[in-house]
Amino acid sequence: MKYTAIGENHLYSKAYAKGKKCVTDTVVVYVLPDLHAARLKRSNPQKQKINRIGLTVTKKIGGAVTRNRVKRIIREAYRSIDCSKGVRCGFLVVIVARNKAVVAKSNEVEKDLLYALDKLNMLYMHANKNNNDSEDK
Repeated sequence: MKYTAIGENHLYSKAYAKGKKCVTDTVVVYVLPDLHAARLKRSNPQKQKINRIGLTVTKKIGGAVTRNRVKRIIREAYRSIDCSKGVRCGFLVVIVARNKAVVAKSNEVEKDLLYALDKLNMLYMHANKNNNDSEDK
């Protein structure tokens, strides 16, 4: 499945400035509700809300080959988490690679991304658990 990318620079800036953030060893994840989610839902063939994903890998990480490898690993980790656990939709998700992502194994990156998404309440399991807890009280 191909994910929709964030195309405009101002959306990255908004996510950095106003979004919720979680920092791990290999990635930093910023999440911000997407104001255009309803418009994108109408244009989506499945008529479902979607996340727009942005990946940032700076030149400090390495050359083009290294940066593209890190992006592939992060993209695959996100896809794996989305397929297995399910990620809530209608958000701008910006994932920034850190220096340790270059030497980390792909399962370490996936574990860190899963932790960050869970901490930001982006997983369906986590969201449903919190809703059930609030209903019990």
